[in-house]
Amino acid sequence: MSMKLRDLIRKVRACKTAAEERAVIAKESAMIRTAIREEQEHYRHRNVAKLLFMHMLGYPTHFGQLECMKLTASPHFPEKRIGYLGMMLLLSEEADVLMLATNSLKNDLNADNKFVAGLALCAIGNLATADMSRDLAPEVDKHLKSPMPYLRKKACLAMVRCLAKCPDMVEDFVDRIVTLLKDKSHGVLITVAQLMTQVLMIDYRNAEEDDEDPFSTQCRASFLRLVPTLVKMLRNLLSSGFSPDHDVGGISDPFLQVQLLTLLRLLGVNNEKASEAMNDVLAQVATNTETSKNAGNAILYECVQTIMGVESEDGLRVLAVNILGRFLLNRDNNIRYVALNTLARCTVQQQQSGRGSTVPADDGGNSASSALQRHRQTVVDCLKDPDISIRMRALELIYHLVNHENVETLTAELLNYLVLCPREHRGDICTRVLRVVERYSPNDRWRVDTLITMLTIAGRESTRDVQSACAVYISRAAEDIHAYATHKLLKAIRDDDGTQRGLLAVGIWCIGEYGDLLLQPYSYTAPNEVGPDGMDSLSSPVTITFMALEPINVVDTVHEVMSRLSCPLDVKHRALTCFAKLSDRFRDKGDAAALEKLHTLIKKHESSHSLELQLRSCEYDALINATKGIAKAPKVNSDDIFGVENGAPPTVTAAVVQAAKEALARMPMVDLKVLEKKQATSESFGADGDSVSTPAAVGTKSGGGDLLDFDMLGGGEASAAPQQNGGLFDSKPAAQGDAGKSDMDLLSEIFAAQPAPAPAAGGYDPFSAPPAQQQAAAAPVVVNPLDLFGATPAPAPQPAAPAAVNPMDLFGAPPIQQQQQQQPSSASDLFGAQPTPAAPAPAPQSSSITVPGPNHSGLSIEFECVKPDQWNKQKSTLLAKFTNQTNAPIVGLSLQVAVPKYVTLEMQPPTSTTVPPSGNNNKQVTQTINVTNSMLGTKNLMLKLKLGFTANGVKIDHMATQSGFPAGEY
Repeated sequence: MSMKLRDLIRKVRACKTAAEERAVIAKESAMIRTAIREEQEHYRHRNVAKLLFMHMLGYPTHFGQLECMKLTASPHFPEKRIGYLGMMLLLSEEADVLMLATNSLKNDLNADNKFVAGLALCAIGNLATADMSRDLAPEVDKHLKSPMPYLRKKACLAMVRCLAKCPDMVEDFVDRIVTLLKDKSHGVLITVAQLMTQVLMIDYRNAEEDDEDPFSTQCRASFLRLVPTLVKMLRNLLSSGFSPDHDVGGISDPFLQVQLLTLLRLLGVNNEKASEAMNDVLAQVATNTETSKNAGNAILYECVQTIMGVESEDGLRVLAVNILGRFLLNRDNNIRYVALNTLARCTVQQQQSGRGSTVPADDGGNSASSALQRHRQTVVDCLKDPDISIRMRALELIYHLVNHENVETLTAELLNYLVLCPREHRGDICTRVLRVVERYSPNDRWRVDTLITMLTIAGRESTRDVQSACAVYISRAAEDIHAYATHKLLKAIRDDDGTQRGLLAVGIWCIGEYGDLLLQPYSYTAPNEVGPDGMDSLSSPVTITFMALEPINVVDTVHEVMSRLSCPLDVKHRALTCFAKLSDRFRDKGDAAALEKLHTLIKKHESSHSLELQLRSCEYDALINATKGIAKAPKVNSDDIFGVENGAPPTVTAAVVQAAKEALARMPMVDLKVLEKKQATSESFGADGDSVSTPAAVGTKSGGGDLLDFDMLGGGEASAAPQQNGGLFDSKPAAQGDAGKSDMDLLSEIFAAQPAPAPAAGGYDPFSAPPAQQQAAAAPVVVNPLDLFGATPAPAPQPAAPAAVNPMDLFGAPPIQQQQQQQPSSASDLFGAQPTPAAPAPAPQSSSITVPGPNHSGLSIEFECVKPDQWNKQKSTLLAKFTNQTNAPIVGLSLQVAVPKYVTLEMQPPTSTTVPPSGNNNKQVTQTINVTNSMLGTKNLMLKLKLGFTANGVKIDHMATQSGFPAGEY
């Protein structure tokens, strides 16, 4: 026997474990399925009620959907009510069985019992699909004219659903909606306001889809004529006395007031006439509504939304901001959150529309901006709230409150919050602080001071963009700021425990660039602060003094940072760059011990496990030696690594010395306009597929804005490789091309990473095809750009008989016979050895073979097989050639190929799907197939072909196996 609903509830509540509950539900579900299968009609309503309870607990109840359909067709009201309730809860609008209920709904809509019709209207309002809406809209429209308010309000809600599913029916019901506003029932008026709101939103979307003006549609014009009526209704609600039927917390029908305010906001957007008509009633709502109860707060919130959304007066906007300011003092966190969110949104809207964008904070003007600034301290106090959502909303609002007058105060509050905020939020806050400082900074010293403080607090979480921007702002400042920033960063690095990665990166970069300024004392007297009355404060000015440091102390500080086990690898890279720069800064200071230690620290990493450290160490060592005019003599019985003839002393040209000194000199000031232009140029090159590498491309690889990246400042991951053409150590370009170059060109040559140089003519590149045959003309001798000491290579003799170079001779040993042509020196000859002037032998021409394919119904195929790469024997290219041997064209050509697992296949589409008859100079149809046989020599190539085409109006499919490829080659 079926269990009653109350008994099932008792048994479920008596379960002590989830397993017991699942067992009870499973047993009862089985009994319900048995009852459904046996068509036990007298227990149908009880079973559906139990299914509703199971659905509330989260168990599957889909097997009872048809039972709900059967109950809706029952003539008894209790069963019909359970059926409709089950249909609205257990079914969704995607359910296919929902279409079965259309006829029952239509019958119930025409029922004499208003409660039955009400059930049908509720079901339509919750589940109606587009097709159901079209079929049932006339019946719903009849109930909009019903004499019973009970049916009219339900019909309005059902019509909302119908119009949402079928927007094209909106224009047909506009006039009906207008007449419903004269209804005396508050319930009907609430639903009519909701219906009008929905119609306006649907009409707006329809106009946008049709590329029309959404604010000048016929539907909107009809509703705009009702603005005086809506205003009168709202005023009557405010002035009406106590009504027990509609009073909530001492306020007359707050639900209707909220709906009317929402409707007025939609009608007043971009319409000054309608906005002017509702200004008075909005002021009345804002001033006469009580805030002691939540109902009053809801009305005030909607009133503020309406004031900020329509074309209201400045006085009303000030009133709205003051209401939100009172919300900020409320103890309820929900109200405070709403106030902060609304203030931030209103501030953004005002800035976008130009309202109050230039109003100072203390002008005392009657504007929303000035009123918002008066609540600034209340917003700042929200940063101390224990609720994280309140703090984040307050933080977002503070960003929008910053202007030139309060930037110092609010930035200090942001830095204070940066100390306490969760670590995962610090990166975003650092980026926001950078934007604030960039836009509203009063002077360079304050900007640098703020950025250094930010890095001291959250250098670990700051992004590469923030670090790069800090370095750029310091480099663009005056010499006095350079000294101040370098002294302060050195002190911050000494006080840090090594965890603030961003501080270390920026500080070490500054020490390397401006380390000579640390050897001089620095003193700065801050000006008196201006008080609120415009007079200077009476407190004595503060003097900031930094003592002069010895060169060895500066070196020890950077060395200590680099020697920590926790020091990141990129900081070590910048520390090596710093040592190289300091060797140039301290050259004339007379401290030989510091210079010797710098050189030792640089050479220490020549055998480092890190390739980047090893490369930097070798290059910086060569740079420092080049600035001194020193060249290491080659070891006895060793290769001549500098390209100098045996027995001749190594020499360094003056051009190389000058270029090396320029590389270690201070970085030129960054011209942001030139940088943006170079970035745009590099992007255009990248779009065209050009492989040219530009400095702007290096600077933008971190994806950060318009500021210079550390890679372009000489401290990034990319090595400072010399340029191949006109490079840093090429004596001729250095002597000829430096005079006409800009600062950005110099920066490009020194620090931009260039693409890998092309292999030498006689070298062996295992990842490329054999080079093409060289021309017979003699090539000029080019200086090796990696030869740091500028030694001129000796010209090679010119024997008469050319000979091919052994491609496996990696060290370039001279062959027995030399080629007549004189080849340029290899850019990749790292040791500067005498280049091998011989040219490679001409590349052998890859021979093709033809393998016949299938021939069926007048269409024949043959495969032309070639090896595209001589060094990769496994890869083959098969060119399938189709020949039509009939007199009529063959259409719908389709070739499908299957291969074994040891073969990889890549097919291109055929040149045409129509094969013309052979002859008559018709172009042959071909299709390219690339295959790679990974078991070449063990297994031969084999293809499974499926050919499809239409010949003489007959569709033909043919399958064949293609073999016969030369064994061991394919």
